[in-house]
Amino acid sequence: MKVVLFFEVGNWEELEDRWEFRGDLGGLKSILVEEEISLRGLIDKIYAKLGLSKDTMDLVLSYTPPLNKKCSPLVLKDDEDVAALLASRSDSTCKIPLGVTVEPTEVCADEPVNVPTIEASDSTFSDGSDLHEGKYFNTKKDLKRKLSDIAMKGNFEFRTRKSNRSLWVIECIDPNCSWRLRASKIVPESTKFVIRKYVGVHSCSLLNRNANHRQATYVVIGEQVAPQYVGVEKGPGPKGVQTFARTELGAQISYYKAWRGRKHAHTLIRGSPEQSFHVLPSYFHMLEKLNPGTVTRIEVDGESRFKYLFLAFGVAIRGFRYMRKVVGIDGTFLKGQYWGVLLVATAQDGNGQCYPLAWGIVDSENEDAWSWFLTQMKEIIGDTDELALISDRAPSIKKAISTVFEKAHHRACAWHVAQNIKNKFKCTDIMGSYWSAVNAYRCEDFTGYMIEISNRYPRVAEYLENEVGFEKWSRCHYPGLRYNITMTNMVESLNSMLVNARDFPYVALLDVIQEKMSKWWNDRRIVATAITTPLTPRRESELRPRFAQSNGRHTSQLNPITYHVKGGELEGVVDIFNKTCTCKEFDIDKLPCVHAVAAAHHAQVSVYSLVSPYYTKEYYLLAYGETIYPVGSQSQWDVPNEVVTRIVLPREVKEKKRGRPKTSRFPSVGEFRKRKNRCGKCGAYGHYKKKCNSQTGSTEGNPPTNVPG
Repeated sequence: MKVVLFFEVGNWEELEDRWEFRGDLGGLKSILVEEEISLRGLIDKIYAKLGLSKDTMDLVLSYTPPLNKKCSPLVLKDDEDVAALLASRSDSTCKIPLGVTVEPTEVCADEPVNVPTIEASDSTFSDGSDLHEGKYFNTKKDLKRKLSDIAMKGNFEFRTRKSNRSLWVIECIDPNCSWRLRASKIVPESTKFVIRKYVGVHSCSLLNRNANHRQATYVVIGEQVAPQYVGVEKGPGPKGVQTFARTELGAQISYYKAWRGRKHAHTLIRGSPEQSFHVLPSYFHMLEKLNPGTVTRIEVDGESRFKYLFLAFGVAIRGFRYMRKVVGIDGTFLKGQYWGVLLVATAQDGNGQCYPLAWGIVDSENEDAWSWFLTQMKEIIGDTDELALISDRAPSIKKAISTVFEKAHHRACAWHVAQNIKNKFKCTDIMGSYWSAVNAYRCEDFTGYMIEISNRYPRVAEYLENEVGFEKWSRCHYPGLRYNITMTNMVESLNSMLVNARDFPYVALLDVIQEKMSKWWNDRRIVATAITTPLTPRRESELRPRFAQSNGRHTSQLNPITYHVKGGELEGVVDIFNKTCTCKEFDIDKLPCVHAVAAAHHAQVSVYSLVSPYYTKEYYLLAYGETIYPVGSQSQWDVPNEVVTRIVLPREVKEKKRGRPKTSRFPSVGEFRKRKNRCGKCGAYGHYKKKCNSQTGSTEGNPPTNVPG
């Protein structure tokens, strides 16, 4: 009597509560067998069904018994095991079919191998590989990668004689050479390839060995060098890739091929720009899921093409309550395929460090883009009289702030104002008076410095007063709380931090931002925990010298809360209740001045009680008390279908200009970049000819300029 036996080809996988067979060759198959069939007969039938060769592949048959507990698969070893399997089919609880695992036949050293009798001699050479007939690979791509690696290291080339989805036949580029390989799928439904025929000895002339060969494609180079870009922002440049190919792969490649290989490696590690747009909604969903309170926005046009994005981590939003309400905003251009501008808003913590609050990517720094970004930011930080926004004097930012924020104050970066003065009026000798005016705490001192400027450059004084406005850049005329923050250098430092990541795809760039912020939060939390003083380290270092200077001051009490402090260049009247001083330094910085320290000592009041809470260890620790979590590998994401199916297409970009793309920004107005000096004697950079220590002359192929004729 014959019975139907179902089987599946694949491998067993151990789960927590059971063993599960994972098929990889197109699902269940069936054969008709006799009830008394032997193990050898069963294996022969499966060989015939799959079309496999007994000489190159072995079959392992196994199944899980119908028990109510986890147990390992039983392997069929003899005829009795086969009879037990067929008998269990009558039990309705046995629902699992036979599992067939395909393995390559092990070739022993003592057994003859089906390879032509060609041995290496003085006129032949081996490719030096570990390949043999019967060796299999998971995919054809893996096999091709292996052969390309062998060819590059052996400095020989091969060409393809025949290639399709189930077959690959290659031979040495010399038609008279004996080296060749034939591989095909183990069965038509499989993705696995097995080597059927292989001759690993070359009989061609050494003249055919070439270090600059066809197998050293940019794809192969990129795959080989890709590990060097894992976990780093920059990695080797094109010349570094050339060196890697020469030393590790034995291949000589051009600069252009190295550049393309580097670009391909970036794509393998960080994904393609197009893929980044597609995965962006899912990425934001995971950020919000793992970091509660995180705010993300994606804006698209009518054709679902990307326009803007916004990101603010919930940890930073909650921590902003422990920051001084002064936010610097700026943008920096991106260098990837789809360009764009990265916008950033950052506060400054009590220790004087950057506190990134919000990030955005837009098409350019225009009024619409800034208005959209600031609208999102307004939702997370609010709009109050206490809030100050500092930026450069770009008209688009100025208009956007006036449109979005009704109560917050806009202030100009003092450094950008200084650069405008240099560029517009071509004067640098008044910069000392300008910076003294910027940092003056008292209006009387400010007026004196402005008189100095007006006497020498009346047009500059008029520009600062009428076109810019004193309240926009000077410390003493600002109506709100600006503390000691007068510039956007905290934003510029963030831009320079991302200089290598600005050519990444958008998701990879956001990953770098998340990684940096996670590290900062952890490192600063550790520092805050270890602080032994009431204030942050920087504020403590500022306060200690003032405490020492206050010892020589004479203090007299005017009333229960007011004290008159004499001594030094300037006297001061301190109100320890309202925390003010006539020198204005205490009022603006919210950190006790010398007069306030002396008054506190006289009143037997702790000087720390007069310090703004923003400078305390408590606020510093609360600001960094939480953790920013990464999204992990994409294979681990759990994203709803409505998010996965959301369409975000790449933005349209202008036609690419000819030549090398520009990767460095244009200098800001009035900004001058220092040029490297080149020695006229040896040709090296960094010194002059008079200071050259070289005795051999030019080292770069250029003749020394001091040689006659």
